[in-house]
Amino acid sequence: MMAKAARAAAAWRTYREVTRSGSPKLMTRVRAIPRMIGSAMRGQYAGLGKGRLSLIGLGVVYLVSPIDVVPDFLALIGVADDFGVFLWLMASLLGESGRYVEHERRVITGRLAEQEG
Repeated sequence: MMAKAARAAAAWRTYREVTRSGSPKLMTRVRAIPRMIGSAMRGQYAGLGKGRLSLIGLGVVYLVSPIDVVPDFLALIGVADDFGVFLWLMASLLGESGRYVEHERRVITGRLAEQEG
């Protein structure tokens, strides 16, 4: 029961962050995910460390893998674990991609200020 509440709270926090005024919107965050992962893998974005990037990769592998910790034939429980991983993965990616978009904006603003100065 606590795990369900934690997943629901994480989804709510992500929704509030995405809809907050001045925050990067959903599609901006989604489009930034490949750039963010590439920058993190090249060491150009410190906000997403190798450990967290590895956990995200494991989450993706878990979702697409035919092997489950809790088999899907156990009706509700089997699907709930996949959904929990999906919610965690989306909350992590959308939250971090929002911070990455803001990072990109600061870098671009800094470069423009250097060119003007």
